[in-house]
Amino acid sequence: MDTRKLGKTGIEVSPIGLGCWQFSQGKGMTGRMWSVLDQGTMDAIVDAALEGGVTWFDTAQAYGNGASEQALSAALQHRGVGPGTVVIATKWLPIAKPARDISRTIGTRIACLQPYPIDLFQVHSPGSLSPIPAQMREMAKLVRDGTVRAVGVSNFSAKQMAQAAAALRDEGLTLATNQVRINLLDRRVESNGVLAAARGLGVTLIAYSPLAQGILTGRFHDDPALARALPWGRRSRLGAASRFLTPEGLARTAPLIAELRAVGGAHGASAAQVALAWLVTHYGDTVVAIPGASRPEQATVAAAAMDLHLTEAEVASIDRVSATVAKR
Repeated sequence: MDTRKLGKTGIEVSPIGLGCWQFSQGKGMTGRMWSVLDQGTMDAIVDAALEGGVTWFDTAQAYGNGASEQALSAALQHRGVGPGTVVIATKWLPIAKPARDISRTIGTRIACLQPYPIDLFQVHSPGSLSPIPAQMREMAKLVRDGTVRAVGVSNFSAKQMAQAAAALRDEGLTLATNQVRINLLDRRVESNGVLAAARGLGVTLIAYSPLAQGILTGRFHDDPALARALPWGRRSRLGAASRFLTPEGLARTAPLIAELRAVGGAHGASAAQVALAWLVTHYGDTVVAIPGASRPEQATVAAAAMDLHLTEAEVASIDRVSATVAKR
């Protein structure tokens, strides 16, 4: 697939990037949701992603209080990747903090990621003590002084996204992205106004949890015991899709997995690859995806989805089955 621009910026990325929450190394509340990976494994994951054509990586302050950022930087350095040759996105954690915390903590983000510059700096979620315009003004300062290249948000509603875009417009800038959950089992962006607003504003949507935390790989359908063994934190990450991890939910989604596997069979691809290819095809250039990977082979599989070209009939068929399952 060709590269895509993040919003109206000049930043170009591969349609599929690598989400790095799993690099949290067990640190912090969110880090404990994942098994601890050693640096060698993280190096191999990043290497596999790069070999597959991935050109960008998404991390965050919240992912182990900087542990993910540091691990990503180390992996890129071990690979010999030069600063500026890949795109780095990270996020400010706004919960119960004022907007001025953005400037106060940006030095830590830079230190954790050095020598790699921050291309996209995102507000991780609503929840700051300051209104959205104040947050965007702080972000705009960082762009103007060359500290970061572009501004994004995450988990913002259509109204919140419009407020952020308007505030940045007053600063002579544009909102690049909104990172939200999108997958074949969670398509709320189509009905809650987020997709329409993004298209109207020229904002790229970054789809996190694009495989619904593994449900769309079919592995839980093959072995339901795996679903029962998932920790609460991983289940909560699924949001509305968590209902599909029950025996009834797995039965309900079985037709979608069967459809993904049938389409994949015609291309020599897995269900996961078909699900990812559908996501970055169905919504056009508006959506890019950041699947995570806890093993190098998972990164290889995800990256290979960029080489999978679905026909219009296949995209439409998956759309129909997904829409029926997701609405129930």
